[in-house]
Amino acid sequence: MRWTKYRILAGGMAAGLTGLWLLRQMLAPAALSPQDFSARYAEPLPAPTVPLRSFHLGHSLVGRDMPAMLAQLAGHDHASQLGWGASLQNHWQGAVPGLAQENAHPAHLPAATLDTGGYDAVILTEMVELRDAIRWHDSPAALARWAHRIRKANPDARIYLYETWHRLDDPTGWLPRTDTDLTALWEGQLLRPAMARPGTGTVYVIPGGQVMAAAARAIEAGDVPGLTTRHDLFVPGDPIHFNDLGAYLMALTHYAVLYHRSPERLPHQLTRADGSPAQAMTAQAALVLQKVVWQVVTRYPATGVAQVR
Repeated sequence: MRWTKYRILAGGMAAGLTGLWLLRQMLAPAALSPQDFSARYAEPLPAPTVPLRSFHLGHSLVGRDMPAMLAQLAGHDHASQLGWGASLQNHWQGAVPGLAQENAHPAHLPAATLDTGGYDAVILTEMVELRDAIRWHDSPAALARWAHRIRKANPDARIYLYETWHRLDDPTGWLPRTDTDLTALWEGQLLRPAMARPGTGTVYVIPGGQVMAAAARAIEAGDVPGLTTRHDLFVPGDPIHFNDLGAYLMALTHYAVLYHRSPERLPHQLTRADGSPAQAMTAQAALVLQKVVWQVVTRYPATGVAQVR
């Protein structure tokens, strides 16, 4: 009888805490103002002095090869949970399309391992089309829930949102949408509403879409030896998934943001997650794109990296 009473009491307390958390979310402002949002990034994060144990939560625009390349560049341990076009809400609910297929690799660990608090950096991303994720998958609430959960396990964890991109054949135009989506969607309808919720804290940004667009412009301006078009960064015939060259570019971007270091002169010949040699660009092309990455990262305060004007 006494045990039953304790269970009832504990259940009531849990329900009460859940209700309190939900009430706090309901009373939170709808979104941070642009001024308050900018103020969150007024001071850069301190640069790490040791390798960061990192966890990637996302989908095929993360992939298994890109985090493996990043680990080779940074010398850090990493884990991931991926899905087919999975939203943050899918991961939260445990209803992840393609969970078994996408995670058939040695670096997979279930997202529940975040509850151990054993990760220094957690990189989240949202499904695309982002407008659909915001409309149908309640992206701001999902991002806030994940941030709250991560910080509960490890208050010192650095949380990042990996900004990706949409299809190359988008009717609005790939570059125009990449240019406008950052402020309108990633910030305006995802980050600012999520960060207004109690417990979310500041979520930093890995500007993958911005780097991809800047790289495409440099390539198509003839500035990158051996590359001629944006399609050189993508799987042939696939309008959204990067190939090895695109994966390398995104690994450089993650490296620059996580470690606050220029990726210039980093190795350009790496291996995939399965240990096979990745397709590599020339050293000259890699150096140009490494400089492009650093320019983008150090001109966007939400990376948490000290800015260069």
